[in-house]
Amino acid sequence: MKKKNSKRKNSQNSFLKLSVFQNQKNKFKKKCPLSAKGAPKVDYKNIKLLKRFVSENGKILPSRITSVSQKKQRELSISIKRARNLALI
Repeated sequence: MKKKNSKRKNSQNSFLKLSVFQNQKNKFKKKCPLSAKGAPKVDYKNIKLLKRFVSENGKILPSRITSVSQKKQRELSISIKRARNLALI
């Protein structure tokens, strides 16, 4: 009987590892694509880069979707707004 119980515990442990609701420790966090080495600079003139972070409706995508750091998200929002004012986007 002890063997059966141990199998159940092992299956439950493996189930917890595959659970959708994981602890913060186990989550995989993406790195910021704009902070990496050799990443393009955020500038209002770089329209190709800015269009990647704007939705089809013209709204700025949140950092939780794009995985951009807070500092770079602020720079992005300012440069997107500048490009809008100059009618580049």
